[in-house]
Amino acid sequence: MAQESNSISKVAIIGGGPAGCFCAYFLQEDFEVTVFDKNEPLKTLLPTGGGRCNLAHAEFDFRELAKNYPRGEKFLYSVFSRFSTSDTIDFFEKIGVKTYTQDDGRIFPVSNSSKDVREKMLKALNKVKFVTENVQQLDFNNFDAVVLASGGHAGYSLVNKEHTIIPPMPSLTGLKTNEKFPQGVSVKNVKAEMLCDDIIFTHEGFSGPLIYKISSINAKKEFPYTIYLDFCNDFDLQAELNSNPHKSIKNLISEHIPKSLAEYLLIKTEIPQETKCHMIDGKKRDKILEKLHHYEVKIIGTSAGQEVVTCGGIDLNEVDSKTMRSKINPKLYFCGEVLDIDGFCGGFNLQNCWSTAFVASEGIKSIKKRVLQ
Repeated sequence: MAQESNSISKVAIIGGGPAGCFCAYFLQEDFEVTVFDKNEPLKTLLPTGGGRCNLAHAEFDFRELAKNYPRGEKFLYSVFSRFSTSDTIDFFEKIGVKTYTQDDGRIFPVSNSSKDVREKMLKALNKVKFVTENVQQLDFNNFDAVVLASGGHAGYSLVNKEHTIIPPMPSLTGLKTNEKFPQGVSVKNVKAEMLCDDIIFTHEGFSGPLIYKISSINAKKEFPYTIYLDFCNDFDLQAELNSNPHKSIKNLISEHIPKSLAEYLLIKTEIPQETKCHMIDGKKRDKILEKLHHYEVKIIGTSAGQEVVTCGGIDLNEVDSKTMRSKINPKLYFCGEVLDIDGFCGGFNLQNCWSTAFVASEGIKSIKKRVLQ
């Protein structure tokens, strides 16, 4: 016998960030949706993409897209096959956010403004109720379904008695070293750990896209650990020495990497910086090559408070990837960074939010349909 249409009508979403609000959007036509957060909704969206809001990444094959997640890759196959990069672009176009794609594949709003994206998303949530509250306990008596979308830093105490929590750790963060490199120097196309991207030296060690990737891959690795940097992967030193016999070695190397870094590396070789290239014998050349192409750095920790996301969270073995429903509590759903999923920089972490939120909304809708039959 069919039940009343209000058999499943009230949904609580814990967390007013990107994932929580996205999920609310797709539920608001069919349910009474209340979003709870101690902060203003979508406040965490504002700093994303350096304030420009890197919405997604232009990878349209869901398996290739999932490769950009050190944790969660296989879990995301099902998720991304149901809500893809194309779906993300279509959604934002629908609410009035036109997008463009950079040469590096990152997708941004034409306005280059996180504030603009936030305003349009909030306007689209016209049937959702927002409550400013720091939720201390999940309410399954007054709500028929609860979605935990509290992000990667909070909310675990609400479910840790029944769910396994992979301890959250910094990911996409700067790394600390004992070594004091020339502060503020940026170096392009550095290779390390079979990756290639830019780095920036800081007062604690270094940061930048390459370092974020390394920190993500090694997020659960014990400190200290060693990496090897190739600062000049397309530099044929011997050919350059032969072609510039009267140039100083410092000036020669500075044509390929920043001058302050060239000076720093030459100090490490104990070769005088004004040495002419024709005076660089095989032994000195090999010393320089080692510093340029195989510079050993010991990583002693992560830079406090710099993480873009965390790895860790709700154990994926306890979540149904087809519905984002808890395998332990049938009224509980998850989406976004609260899960043990994290991706590289470039729009991947927001894509995780959008896709898991959509799948969670569809999961809740499917339960209602079954109840009504």
